Amino acid sequence: MLIKMNTQKPLSLQLFIQSAEFRRVGNIAVHKAQEENRRLGIPNVFSINGVLYYELPNGDITKEDPFPALIRAKNEQRIK
Repeated sequence: MLIKMNTQKPLSLQLFIQSAEFRRVGNIAVHKAQEENRRLGIPNVFSINGVLYYELPNGDITKEDPFPALIRAKNEQRIK
């Protein structure tokens, strides 16, 4: 069995702290956007191992893309 060693230089402390701050700010922004989507009834989309999942406004998780149905429903409301 061949074991590959990590040959990359370690990050400097300053770069590590800066990247941790970027991640913290990004996580806050993502959570804020997800909460806003829930408030507006918009599905949240996420990926696990390259597979897309949709969190519906009622909290259910599905692999089926809900956006075509939402667009049709919105268009039907405009026609009325």
